Amino acid sequence: MNLQSMFGLDGRVALVTGGSRGIGKMIVEGFLAAGCARVYISARKAEQIDAAVADFDTRYPGQVIGLPIDLSTVEGCRALAAEIGKREDKLDILVNNAGAAWGEPFEGFPESGWDKVMDINVKSPFFLTQALHDLLKAAASAGRPAKVINIGSIDGMRLNPWETYSYHASKAAILYLTKRLAARLVQDHIIVTAIAPGAFQSDMNKAARDHGDAVAKSIPVKRIGVPEDMAGTAIFLASKAGDYVVGDTIAVDGGLVHGDLKTSIDA
Repeated sequence: MNLQSMFGLDGRVALVTGGSRGIGKMIVEGFLAAGCARVYISARKAEQIDAAVADFDTRYPGQVIGLPIDLSTVEGCRALAAEIGKREDKLDILVNNAGAAWGEPFEGFPESGWDKVMDINVKSPFFLTQALHDLLKAAASAGRPAKVINIGSIDGMRLNPWETYSYHASKAAILYLTKRLAARLVQDHIIVTAIAPGAFQSDMNKAARDHGDAVAKSIPVKRIGVPEDMAGTAIFLASKAGDYVVGDTIAVDGGLVHGDLKTSIDA
């Protein structure tokens, strides 16, 4: 077996939403190391995009292109797809990573906190995939399918102790949406899967970012995730090695979901 052929992404074009920081940036780094020709990244804030592109340019000059667009609306999803279409005639890999969270006690949980999270975590992945369907189909074949990878969370598979009502609901929803999209898009040689991250350092997971050693004590493998953990899983799913995985979700969490004997609420 040729491992470069199995796991390499030579010449492929990818889009990673929310790719300017955190888990998205880890995935972008992995895709570039695996041989992607170009990786587009999107985020709402232009300054975050510019900083990420400048950072990547030191190692992969000209290979990361930033597109600052708000994906919380259908119009934003379609605008991003149109921008990609101006630059590319096909798209090999789409990673729906952009996300939001909101925590507030049940009694006062606001509609704004519900809508913001559901819009970016559930509506955006669906409508962006829909808007990019033609470009994904143009890249896809039976021998080399296009890939869509949705980034969920283990909070869609188990409870955490915090009152993050819309976040829990959205992350459970994206994992089941992954299955439904997979069942439809496999007909077009587009493979849809998901990753459910656990504790990784990011602005979304401030506990892991600021108190990693303490968080690690509750994880079966006794550490938080590192960039190679996330990048390696994304490369597997995006590459030929993952072509036979359809509609499934991989928990990348050090055993919190499947290796922890404690109840989820106590973990």
